[in-house]
Amino acid sequence: MAEGGIFLSIVIPVYDEEGNIFLLYERLVKVLERIDKPFEIIYIDDGSTDRTWEIVRQIGIKDSRVRGVRFRRNFGQAAALSAGFSKARGEIVVSMDGDGQNAPEDIPRLLEKMSSRESTLSAAPAAQTGPGKNSGENDKSMTEQEGYDVVNGWRRDRKDKLFSRRIPSWIANRLIALLTGLEIHDFGCTLRAYRRDIIQDINLYGEMHRMIPVLAHWTGARIAEIEVTHHARETGVSKYSIGRTLNVILDIITLKFFIGYFTRPLHLFGLLGAVSLVLGLGAFAALILMKILSNVDMTGNPFLILGVLLFIIGAQLVMMGLLGEINIRTYYEAQNKPTYTIRESF
Repeated sequence: MAEGGIFLSIVIPVYDEEGNIFLLYERLVKVLERIDKPFEIIYIDDGSTDRTWEIVRQIGIKDSRVRGVRFRRNFGQAAALSAGFSKARGEIVVSMDGDGQNAPEDIPRLLEKMSSRESTLSAAPAAQTGPGKNSGENDKSMTEQEGYDVVNGWRRDRKDKLFSRRIPSWIANRLIALLTGLEIHDFGCTLRAYRRDIIQDINLYGEMHRMIPVLAHWTGARIAEIEVTHHARETGVSKYSIGRTLNVILDIITLKFFIGYFTRPLHLFGLLGAVSLVLGLGAFAALILMKILSNVDMTGNPFLILGVLLFIIGAQLVMMGLLGEINIRTYYEAQNKPTYTIRESF
């Protein structure tokens, strides 16, 4: 059992949700008491301007299983989830939205899936497979023994506006799946279950909360997905705007770099630099051929300017890659931090 004998921690970020807090609490308690294991509910008030925190405090006074954290201002959902995860004491941590659109009744299904023995979306790292063993058989064996590390919710029948929410979300989900290789349908669903040792090793920045399955996948976690119920919002207003779609795209770019090139930045910047240098050589070659074949004056020739520019850009990109390599080595060596994660050892 985890710290304080808690089996399950429910982390709920809230922002101006005074109309939903108590209703969600009542539904949650009914579901969690049926599970019949010690639990806690952690509300993270992300700088609400209404009575949200007052209601959370009132619930906490009446029910010692309810805890609360209040931010000084609105820091965003990723920061709220990160604070909740750091406070969680349960062996299993479940995150969900505080607007009432996620169904607490789906939590037992998440837990059931977490302990199932079906094949996973994310296999164990190949480095864990011993010499001469079949990797697929080894991964299957580990899965049967341990189950999943993360179970992600899929809002298949989503009750949101088509053009402002569902279509941009579908595009973002497809892009993330394509670039990361993790075939999940709904990266934006907050309703997820995690093993505590997995989620507490993940640091969230910016708006990376939707990328948690990818970050977990990167560390070698076994990931599954189940369909969950999604309700239309009954009270309050959505805090989502179409402008956040751009943030998703930028997060995808950031994530792709961290997953593919974080420990080897020279491979990315060096490749771009090499392409720029080759194009610069091509511009110089065209310039020389123009002089030889047509006696074109080199002074002021656009190819001369282009070639010099491409060479400068190429050299700068290579230098950026080298500086990145130095920073990465400093980052890991100064903290004595390994560039790998170990599932188990003996």
